[in-house]
Amino acid sequence: MSELHNKLKELRSARGLTQAELAEAAGVSRKTINTIENRVFTPSTTLALTLAEVLGVSVHDIFQLEQST
Repeated sequence: MSELHNKLKELRSARGLTQAELAEAAGVSRKTINTIENRVFTPSTTLALTLAEVLGVSVHDIFQLEQST
């Protein structure tokens, strides 16, 4: 089985953005960004693409499937 991991926090921080700033740019709440970063919530394809566009990276740079044991 695979688990979805993400580097959203690292990419956001590297660009000097707060959760609130990223949320505003992506059109979602700060809590949504927080829950994605903490792997509580898996974003829709549309939101994943929007986050990638805002951060200037590919979706694969943010999200990765990793095999769980």
